[in-house]
Amino acid sequence: MSEHLAQGCTIEVVAVNSESFQEAAPRLRLRVTTAAEAALRAGHPWVFAERIRQQSRPGQPGELAVIYDRKDRFLAVGLFDPDSPIRVRVLEAGQPQPIDGAWWARRLDQALERRRGWFDEQTSGYRWINGESDGWPGLVLDRYDRTLALKLYTAAWLPRLDALGALLRQRLRPERMVLRLSRNIQKAAGEQFSRTDAELLDGAPPPGPVVFRESGLRFEADVLRGQKTGFFLDQRENRRRVEARARGRRVLDAFSFSGGFSLYAARGGARSVTALDVSAHALAGAERNFALNQANAAVASCRHERVQAEAFEWLAGNAARRFELIILDPPSLARRETERAGAIRAYERLAGLGLARLAPGGILAACSCSAHVTAEQFFAAVRQAVARSGRACRELETTRHPPDHPATFKEAEYLKAIYFEV
Repeated sequence: MSEHLAQGCTIEVVAVNSESFQEAAPRLRLRVTTAAEAALRAGHPWVFAERIRQQSRPGQPGELAVIYDRKDRFLAVGLFDPDSPIRVRVLEAGQPQPIDGAWWARRLDQALERRRGWFDEQTSGYRWINGESDGWPGLVLDRYDRTLALKLYTAAWLPRLDALGALLRQRLRPERMVLRLSRNIQKAAGEQFSRTDAELLDGAPPPGPVVFRESGLRFEADVLRGQKTGFFLDQRENRRRVEARARGRRVLDAFSFSGGFSLYAARGGARSVTALDVSAHALAGAERNFALNQANAAVASCRHERVQAEAFEWLAGNAARRFELIILDPPSLARRETERAGAIRAYERLAGLGLARLAPGGILAACSCSAHVTAEQFFAAVRQAVARSGRACRELETTRHPPDHPATFKEAEYLKAIYFEV
């Protein structure tokens, strides 16, 4: 299996040593509550610490934990993390399977095969592994042309990192591979495993941001220090929708970050694009991304304005400004469950502010990446803002996750967007 990439590059998929993931015995054995048993049988990929009622011995980060039911029948096997509230992340459930090197190779091939045919040479940046929803709990793998960015959300992967790196290296032959660590595991990674965020697992350091293609546009990705793994790959489909609606419009890209929506709107024929973000660093990145695409006539002719300001304040304080297309794509407004109610109110207020800046015939695209706010709650908040505005609006569509970011269980669902036309 091989895949042809942008600029004539190829990533080869080859065999891997099946011994590299072998486990030591004896296995860690767990029994869980009745509720946890039911959740596992229903396919949920997590076992929480408070739902473990019996444990054969203390467990180490990353070892395999085998879960049995009350009748001593196999339920599931997964990665154990003694320091996480998600104590076990499930790898297999229902029927026992040998979790060896061949198993890991098959699991990787399944994720790669799932994406076969989705992207052509015009898109060399996308997600190859999306955590639990691809059978790799607590791990994502993003591709930026010849660079791989591997992000871990649980310390359970750290003792397996050498074997995992070898598998990815042999299967995919990247130019370089970068390790990204979520904040919650960075201390343990350094103290227990001598691993650091932005560590190079393979290849030479990039001379600067990595450049990749998305739908034919060129973008920078700061794979070493950027948010997520360097770029918001998950908004690709919404960016395409914005491009399709941008022709002849004055566009406001609020919370613009590095200008993804702005650049798509420009290529779509927007008369002007205003990128609004509180971060000077983000706006500088947007400027560089526009510079990368000056060969495109529509991008080159579009007036690109950059405004450094807090978006809520700027929208409230610039009543005279009007736009025909407004994108609202804030960072997560609810990072924990206790912030949900406040986030819903903030989404409604933000949508109201956006609607007030829309010219007649204008389009509002409102997005949310808050996992603690459901799609139904978010859509209801925006619809409420529309009703309160008193303007005649038509709901165009709602969207969820793109195909390379599948969400197969409730907690994995975070991305949603809704479009209205005044």
